[in-house]
Amino acid sequence: MSSTNSGPINGTESSVPSRAVQVGRVREVMKVQPMDTAWDQLWKEKVTPWDLQGVTPVISQLLKDNKIREGKVLVPGCGGGHDVVAMGSAARRVIGLDISKTALEHAEALAQKSLNAEFVEFENADFFSYTPPFKFDFIFDYTFFCALDPSLRRKWAEKMAELLALDGELITLMFPLDDHPGGPPFSVSLEAYQQVLSPWGFQLVYCNANIPSVEGRAGRTRAVGESHF
Repeated sequence: MSSTNSGPINGTESSVPSRAVQVGRVREVMKVQPMDTAWDQLWKEKVTPWDLQGVTPVISQLLKDNKIREGKVLVPGCGGGHDVVAMGSAARRVIGLDISKTALEHAEALAQKSLNAEFVEFENADFFSYTPPFKFDFIFDYTFFCALDPSLRRKWAEKMAELLALDGELITLMFPLDDHPGGPPFSVSLEAYQQVLSPWGFQLVYCNANIPSVEGRAGRTRAVGESHF
């Protein structure tokens, strides 16, 4: 990687860089490395401001309410795999997809400690070239859409339509709902999702602002459910 002014961030438990510093480093790396290596570099540097280091609160709530479909489930950009492992069950086969090998090392280690290990798997692949031999019944996207350059959003929607079974469900947590310049994360809106998903047969089922959130993201996140017809 080309040298930059700040260089890698190696935070310790006693000196973890602020989120703003980490986001700055993310953008710095993305400018000098191609996407297929940039994300792995950030995981190696432990610069992962998007990582909750736990299950997304919305997933915990949906599991509690039994509102996550059974069948085949995909989590693109799964990172450390917490949501993948949480959703795994005898009735739900969950695949976590990530372009970063380092992220998936964390995910595999997490899965091995879980009773759900036999119901989950992880694949190191580019979302846009991923071609499984089946369709998914449920796809969950959080901090994946917003990590992509806006020029890739139509391609993202096309791929979602390819991967999701007819009458399948896509849940996206829209974040960040603001108008800040640049990224990642890039600003998102309901209109941005609808503009690219509608042409591929997706229909909005709900948009919910009253959802469990995480510190620093309250008020900037919405849960959106889309059905594929």
